[in-house]
Amino acid sequence: MVEIEVKLRIKDIGPITNKIINQGAKLEKERFFEENTLYDFPSHLLYKKRQALRLRKINKKTFFAFKGTPQKSRKFKIREEYETEVKNEKQLKKILKSIGLSPVFNYKKHRTVYRKKRLKICLDETPVGNFIELEGERGEIVKVAKALGFTKKEFIKLDYIQLLEKQEKKS
Repeated sequence: MVEIEVKLRIKDIGPITNKIINQGAKLEKERFFEENTLYDFPSHLLYKKRQALRLRKINKKTFFAFKGTPQKSRKFKIREEYETEVKNEKQLKKILKSIGLSPVFNYKKHRTVYRKKRLKICLDETPVGNFIELEGERGEIVKVAKALGFTKKEFIKLDYIQLLEKQEKKS
C-alpha cells in the first residue's frame, strides 16, 4: 500500500477539533496512547535507506510495519507501508533479535483519529508539539487542509523521528 500524508503544526487541540468535525469528519478512535519503537541493523542500513521497521503498541494490541523509502514529492510524504497486527510481541522481538535487528529509537504520543470519507485525520500530541496528520489522496489532503485554514507552505513532510531529532539538536 502507498501512504500519502502531511503533518500540520497546531497550537491547541480544542479549536481544531471543532473545525475537523465541522468539515464533516467523524470520530473513528477516541484519544489513545501509543508507543512506537523502530528497529534497525547495527549498520543502520534501514536508516540510511530512509526506511523503517516499526513496532507500535496501542493498549494491549501490537502492530508491526515496514515503511519504504519516501518517493520524491515537494509537498507530500509518499512511501510504501505494510502493516500487520502481531499476536505474540515477545516472539516477534526474539525473531527481530535473531536476524540482527535491535531497537534504535522510541517515541510516544497520544492520538485521536477522525475520518472524512477516505481521508484519515489524526490529532497527535507529541513531545515536540501537537500536529494534525492528514493521510489519503493528495487532492483531499489539500482541500481539507485549506478548509481548516492551512496552506501548502505549512505542510510538513518530516516524520516524528526527524522532528524529535531536530528538536534535540536545538537543545
